[in-house]
Amino acid sequence: MRAIVTGGAGFIGSHLTDALVERGDEVVVLDDLSHGRRERVHTGATFAQVDIRDREGVEDVFRELRPEACFHLAAQADVRVSVADPAFDADVNVIGTTRILEAAREHGTQVVFSSTGGAIYGECEEPAPETAARRPLAPYGTSKLAGEEYLATWNRLYGTSHVALRYGNVYGPRQDPHGEAGVVAIFFGRLAEGRPFQIFGDGRQTRDYVYVQDVAAATMAAQGQPGGVFNVGTGRETSVLELADACRRVSGVDLEPEFAPPRLGELQRSFLDPSISERELGWRPETDLDSGLGATWDSIRTEGTGGGGAN
Repeated sequence: MRAIVTGGAGFIGSHLTDALVERGDEVVVLDDLSHGRRERVHTGATFAQVDIRDREGVEDVFRELRPEACFHLAAQADVRVSVADPAFDADVNVIGTTRILEAAREHGTQVVFSSTGGAIYGECEEPAPETAARRPLAPYGTSKLAGEEYLATWNRLYGTSHVALRYGNVYGPRQDPHGEAGVVAIFFGRLAEGRPFQIFGDGRQTRDYVYVQDVAAATMAAQGQPGGVFNVGTGRETSVLELADACRRVSGVDLEPEFAPPRLGELQRSFLDPSISERELGWRPETDLDSGLGATWDSIRTEGTGGGGAN
């Protein structure tokens, strides 16, 4: 298959690119390197340094490859940035997505879009199904939801079959230790430096942590589906306190965390119901938390990255 991976030099995108190349696909990575790293791009993939908002640049890449699929992972993904500069967040996540959709339409390309679960559903009293109320608490969740709606509109308007995937809290090797989404990398980065990490609030807030290679597998499984929205998570909630204990256990570094005041707008419970993905995509997460954390810890020690505080 011929495929484009936007954001393919980033955390999740580079793992997805690896899996596609190893399957034998012809892959072009489209990334502006604002956060991604060129050295993470598989040597078997072609690299194009293009911003997804650059219409001509995007169209040139599509025109040259004529891809059957575009895995659209490039995004502004920092919640705090979205609050501080919502116009920039919308520019990347909404305008950039429409650029991808229009280029894909010209070449009959299916788009598989990386969205977000926790930032869209808001507070969860039980594992959130795809039909749960959508209550974003930050512009990031709103811009991702807007991206989903653009995909659905294109499907109705042009008869396309684009798919949206709502990821849980993805973790694993190559994760950026800076920013809200990098909690596991942040914890391990601090432990690798022999410094305690911070927990905001009482640490009882929960998230659905899903390993990056499982996410890559789900993203590949979504290609070829006739549209729709699918959760990509484990269905299990893990508190920050439980995660901190697991990180200390896996790393063998027994430093007590420091506590800081809770942050405004902090979700207390967020976890996803993956049953539709299991049924329709034939996908389920295969990596348990300790195994995934073990692989992440090995990566953090090798790369020597650090971090600060996290939720």
